[in-house]
Amino acid sequence: MLKFLFGQKTGPVAKIETQRETFVRLAEELNEAIAAMADKPEMTLNLNTGGIEFKLPDQFPDEALALPAPVKEEEEKTAEAA
Repeated sequence: MLKFLFGQKTGPVAKIETQRETFVRLAEELNEAIAAMADKPEMTLNLNTGGIEFKLPDQFPDEALALPAPVKEEEEKTAEAA
């Protein structure tokens, strides 16, 4: 009677990745993202934790297209005084 509700489930099925597949995919995506950047970040490998730390540029190209950040009150006062 309720076979139409609970029967035949169609739709996307999530693929289960192994840890190796996940790591390889993430490394490839990270390398592609870094290769596409005009200003490459400085990378440091922390041997104690095994982590990678990035020193990012002050501004990314897509952030340059965004509206400027609102000016703080202190900056407005110093600008008016000058």
